[in-house]
Amino acid sequence: MVLSVSERTFTQEVLESSTPVLVHFSAPWCGVCRLINPLLTRFQAEWGGQVKLVGINADQNLKLANTYRLKTLPTLILFEGGKAVHRIDGFQGRDDLRLGLEKIMVSCLPNSA
Repeated sequence: MVLSVSERTFTQEVLESSTPVLVHFSAPWCGVCRLINPLLTRFQAEWGGQVKLVGINADQNLKLANTYRLKTLPTLILFEGGKAVHRIDGFQGRDDLRLGLEKIMVSCLPNSA
């Protein structure tokens, strides 16, 4: 289950989190956003609590969408210590996304190698 975050809860759930947070910016009309949800959920399970996964509806949270300069949906941004440290956008399908997520695991999660 992906936690839904809004502009009101973003600081507490993402920026102030003690664990890294992968933010999935999406929109209800975005078919690819829905298509990758099972893959994100699987990776969250594999990370074993090392990364928190949250979802943000970009249409309902335009301030966040503008702050992080979203050009395409879906966009995934990994936050660590309140800073955006890795970004995945413009990927070409599930395999491309899977490789991006694996890169995050290897580079940002010391226990995942």
